[in-house]
Amino acid sequence: MRWDQLTVGEQARRALPGFRDPATVRTFDVPEAMDIRFYEVRAKSAINRVPDRSRMPFRWTINPYRGCTHACQFCFARPTHTYLDLNAREDFEREIVVKVNAPELVRRELARPSWKGEHVAMGTNTDPYQWVEGRYKLMPGIWEAMRDFANPCSILTKSPLLLRDKELLQQIAKRTSVTANLSVPTLDEKAWRATEPHTPHPRARLEAVAELNRLGIPTGILIAPLMPGINDSPEQVERIVELATEAGAVGIGGITLHLRGEVRDIFFDWLREHRPDLIPLYERLYARGAYAPKAVQERMRKLASAPGLKPRRFLRDRDETGHAAARDPGASAPTAGAPEPAPEEVGQDSLF
Repeated sequence: MRWDQLTVGEQARRALPGFRDPATVRTFDVPEAMDIRFYEVRAKSAINRVPDRSRMPFRWTINPYRGCTHACQFCFARPTHTYLDLNAREDFEREIVVKVNAPELVRRELARPSWKGEHVAMGTNTDPYQWVEGRYKLMPGIWEAMRDFANPCSILTKSPLLLRDKELLQQIAKRTSVTANLSVPTLDEKAWRATEPHTPHPRARLEAVAELNRLGIPTGILIAPLMPGINDSPEQVERIVELATEAGAVGIGGITLHLRGEVRDIFFDWLREHRPDLIPLYERLYARGAYAPKAVQERMRKLASAPGLKPRRFLRDRDETGHAAARDPGASAPTAGAPEPAPEEVGQDSLF
């Protein structure tokens, strides 16, 4: 990302729920950030505990950003923006909270005598390598803290910007376990541009998988979400699995689309605009709730597993976020993992 001749504008200060001091609101005069406001805040904590009743396989997370400019129509994290008195639609994509003190908080919290060196997962909600990371560069400081304290960690992202920090990942790998996953839902240009409008090209993500594995960073892919009638044809998925295998992916998993809360209405609005022919199918599949029937989920899981195209090894117990279980990633058969509970079931705001 080139930042020369970048114009930065400070517009105002605004109070956000959950933050003691008002946020500094900035804009960047570049095409990628037009009509997007960035709220610089000083958070009280950076490493957040996942509630015990959550079915996620990890207990601790770091999310340096809230909201995401990727603008994925299906993003399960959209409803969390309502905790900030912002909406799950355009606000989630255009009102981005930046925890500018995240690196120093991580270092301080890892140094506490009470910290037990447990696995920390990143990218559990919004992508830490979304566009604005090229401006704020919060992740290098976070990786440095993980390295210095030899703390096990993992990352899920849709961006090859992760390669910028490859040397830090290598340094961490020499001291403790670190794994990565790149999300690649589809290679179809039309489906990609329609459902993930501001994400890097899927093939660039696969190239990042190959490079990271070459450097000794165990990296896999997550084919998620698998959306019936959009990106779930055997030909589409098998091609992703084939390319991921060639890239040395250490794990491949697939998760069926789920539609909770506001995401259901957002996705159905997207269907009406782009794929009205699929509305009857989705009304039938999601008539009883946020999840497709178990038979559909099992078909998707088997499709992504593609037994004839298994990579050299798998990491087990990964959930829909692509993170390994906190207890220790093994090297046996993969599981799709349990769906993430709804925000009201686990207090999802604590993930931030």
